[in-house]
Amino acid sequence: MVAVRELVKRLIGENSVMIFSKSYCPFCRRAKDLFGSLKVEFKAIELDEHENGDEIQEFLKTLTGQRTVPNVFIHGRHIGGFDTLSSANQTGKLKDYLKQKAKL
Repeated sequence: MVAVRELVKRLIGENSVMIFSKSYCPFCRRAKDLFGSLKVEFKAIELDEHENGDEIQEFLKTLTGQRTVPNVFIHGRHIGGFDTLSSANQTGKLKDYLKQKAKL
């Protein structure tokens, strides 16, 4: 579990936008499409295709309280799932999140 914890923290820290996703999830697809439409680069890990996907998802639940996907982070800040992401986009908060780094 230590290796999974370090992997997740590294991925979140190294990528401006990090999405923990599942390849078959329509909400994950929507989240990735949203960033694509905004021309924002992101890193996505498909948990259903990753050898440690279940362990990563379990650690994310511990880290964020969220068990579902997509599980989105921007500049190290946990944003949440697609509903939260979509709402942030509609209110203009998403652009603010993308502009400024989180104070960790």
